[in-house]
Amino acid sequence: MTTGEKKRVINRVKAMYPLRAKVDESYMRSLEAIKAGKPTVWAMLNFCYGDPVLKAMDIEVVYPENYGAALAAAGVAREYLDRADAEGFPTHLCGYSRANFGYAARLMELGGQPPPEAPMGGMPKPLFLLSSVAVCDARYKWFQALGRYLDVPVWTLEAPLPGIREFQLKDCYEEMVRLSTRHLRDFIAFVEKAVGRKMDWDKLDEIANLMMEINRVSHEINELRKAKPCPMHSRDFWSAMPPALFLLGDLKESLQLYKNLYDEVAERVKNGTSAIPEEKYRLVFAELPPWHSLDLFDRLAERGWNFVIESFGYHPPPPVDLSHVSDPIERIARYSLQRMVSNYKDALEKNVVAGVDVYIYLKYVSEWKCDGAFLHPLVSCRSASTHLPHLANILMERLKVPSLIVEGDIVDLRLFNPQDALLRAEPFEEAMEHYRKVRREAGFDW
Repeated sequence: MTTGEKKRVINRVKAMYPLRAKVDESYMRSLEAIKAGKPTVWAMLNFCYGDPVLKAMDIEVVYPENYGAALAAAGVAREYLDRADAEGFPTHLCGYSRANFGYAARLMELGGQPPPEAPMGGMPKPLFLLSSVAVCDARYKWFQALGRYLDVPVWTLEAPLPGIREFQLKDCYEEMVRLSTRHLRDFIAFVEKAVGRKMDWDKLDEIANLMMEINRVSHEINELRKAKPCPMHSRDFWSAMPPALFLLGDLKESLQLYKNLYDEVAERVKNGTSAIPEEKYRLVFAELPPWHSLDLFDRLAERGWNFVIESFGYHPPPPVDLSHVSDPIERIARYSLQRMVSNYKDALEKNVVAGVDVYIYLKYVSEWKCDGAFLHPLVSCRSASTHLPHLANILMERLKVPSLIVEGDIVDLRLFNPQDALLRAEPFEEAMEHYRKVRREAGFDW
């Protein structure tokens, strides 16, 4: 450890590191693909909807959202954010998109060659852009603007997602599956034309099954984290989740790596091994983390804060048996939809109809036995922020669990103050202690 370097307090799970390495590997593979004359695509996070198609067509994929996080974590996002400002994009736009606009401007300034200063070799110029309308309201306009910089086609994946009440309408689910299946077939035709070859349907079938199995194991890992003390901190989850969320690299290898992670976490549960030296408080984190300031969690770990569950959008759905669905396109459509609607029925029964992204945290807090919630509203992301004040209210109203709300940003360090968060830790601990007593008196089991 170098002089002045802060000691890492979190007991990292060793099996996480090979999964984390797949992020760097994905960027290297995309650069190698370009050199070998193979296509590379920039894609929006699409929750395993379009990704299996690209994998089956042997297309290397990089994800500008993930790369925005990588720029922030490497501490080099500022120059790309400044470039986006100079290009005329407003500062209240998504931090991922602003970093991406700055990067794209720099890329094209260099004739389509990745900037030499870019972390992990950068993102090469894509064959086309795969956008998505799921969740984020800036998504398709973001990639539309990128298409103008890069002068490449843009395909936007439709992602039908009704509200909780609307979902109860007769045949709603099946109609969404039919719409998604038709749309995926259109997308395949587009990709076949772009790369000049036909789909390998057997390979797509295999990838769809591997995708679901990887996410099943990932789900089971998070179930293990209900143990006290929690064996795996949110930092390890965030490091290990990209191969499942983005289907990075060889999927058979990824599946084995997740099985290794499961085995190590299970062994920790068996031995009572904690992710931090002393678990005094168990917390849930929502939504997107401050990628530029992850050492904040080491400082909170010193105080006994163990982050045991996090960020609904990053988590796979509970396992679902789709073995009866012979068409891989329909299987993919059903699985991708299931990621979003798997908790709709429970949310309706619990009368939490403002949004499943509120209900799910009631489930997390009660099942993972959390003492508090760390809520991170973002200056530049409405979709990951607007529900958080309501979430704080409903956690207190229904579960007597307090929330610490710390405003910030996913990419722009100038919009986040970790020192302020640390100063607020001690009074929040007093609140968590108080509401432990309140819950006991109210008959809760934690």
